[in-house]
Amino acid sequence: MNSYDARALEGASGVELTIALYDGIVRFMRSAIDAAERGDVVRRRAAVRRAMAIVIHLQMTLRLDVGGKPAQALGEFYAAMFALMLQGSQANCRKKFEEVIACVWNVREAWRNISQNTVSEGVVLDPTLQSSATESPQSALPLSWTV
Repeated sequence: MNSYDARALEGASGVELTIALYDGIVRFMRSAIDAAERGDVVRRRAAVRRAMAIVIHLQMTLRLDVGGKPAQALGEFYAAMFALMLQGSQANCRKKFEEVIACVWNVREAWRNISQNTVSEGVVLDPTLQSSATESPQSALPLSWTV
């Protein structure tokens, strides 16, 4: 990440930080695809490992005690994405990497919509419900919101 990107994230909301993490997963999975096509095993594994590290971070910062069923669903989603990344890396399978990208992108877009709706409606997610590790509101979603 360059200094411009780092500065842009300094003032980001929890939802915007979550979106940035999802963007990182997509970026690393695209890098894994590129490396796989070039036959670069070391680079492919490194890219998958970085994407997995983001997923692990997201998983570890979920607040199941606060987020209830939506947080549990996100936890299951992260576990599924981790497994799919692992399968894709072991099999050197572009299709599995593309599936991760598609799934993560769909959830990322849901977060983007939440961000836009909260801004347009003047709703503020309570920062006290966010995990301090990422300040991510992913566990603070009301039960009526689906991601």
